[in-house]
Amino acid sequence: MLTFVDMKAFALFSLLFGIGLAIQFERLVSTPRRAALLVRRLLVLLGLGLIHLVLIWNGDILTEYAVAGLIVLPFLFGRAWLPALGCALFLGLYLVQPFLPPLVTFPSRTWLLHYVAAADRVYSTGGFLEILRFRVEETAGILPLHAFVLPRTLGLFLLGVVAWRSGLVQRAGNRQRTLGSAAFLATGAGTALTLATATRNYSGWPSLGWVQTVAAPVGTILLALGYAIAVLATGSTLSGRRRLAWAEPVGRMAFTNYVVQSLVLGLIFYGYGLGLLGKLSLAEGFGLVLAVYFTQVYGSHLWLRRYRFGPLEWLWRTLMYGQVPSGSLRSRDCAISNDC
Repeated sequence: MLTFVDMKAFALFSLLFGIGLAIQFERLVSTPRRAALLVRRLLVLLGLGLIHLVLIWNGDILTEYAVAGLIVLPFLFGRAWLPALGCALFLGLYLVQPFLPPLVTFPSRTWLLHYVAAADRVYSTGGFLEILRFRVEETAGILPLHAFVLPRTLGLFLLGVVAWRSGLVQRAGNRQRTLGSAAFLATGAGTALTLATATRNYSGWPSLGWVQTVAAPVGTILLALGYAIAVLATGSTLSGRRRLAWAEPVGRMAFTNYVVQSLVLGLIFYGYGLGLLGKLSLAEGFGLVLAVYFTQVYGSHLWLRRYRFGPLEWLWRTLMYGQVPSGSLRSRDCAISNDC
């Protein structure tokens, strides 16, 4: 399971964030303040991401997405070919990074072993302030990883922009067979590369050198693309949309659900909560993940029956525009029926 999910979700989310950025750019085309609004949108995300990173969980991805969005934004105002060129350059840089002089310095193995042992103790038994101090110190060791992955994030953002501007997403219903074939090929190739590079160290295969170094990240990207294309192809049909409808509300509240997960899991695992870090079996941990996720699916359905936006989505939109969105937080259907 880890082989097919780990890091693929990050790549998939980067692609989707790029599509979302392109949609926002397009929707604001008639607004003279388009650039200012998009910059403010990303700065608000940066602020909320830093709060999440420092106070809740330093595995935060919102901060990197905000920084990447600010870097990508000028590409949206350029010529039509510019996002495609940027995508190729950033993904190319990501793939050749291991062969270049180090752009960032990663922590030593000694540092990592020390902090892993300290993390097990502090997170499972520490109070809020002790965990906060440790989290801030630990973040210094995590930043190089974000810097290393940033070119991939930028490349996938721009790939999402290209996918939207090409009309691929909007006209998916006319290309079901092509999308199905593309999903099959991308998933198949990604799976082959991922399994080959994942099992090399355990099967006695000889070292593949630079081939293995490049194949592993390419496999991750291809698998993420395969998943995205498969969902797009499925959602382009009426029956497919019905099968996926249960997940739509949780996706519409992705920002809120992401932060809520951090809060809930912090209370479960950290010392200022139940302190269960390292005390659950693999099966128990998996069951907990499913329980939290499907609770959020149900909760998102209930929330969106009454309100137009998730709480953090509403806050993000309000701070972006500098005013409460039209219709406020209430659902249009709710307001019309007077059920609220």
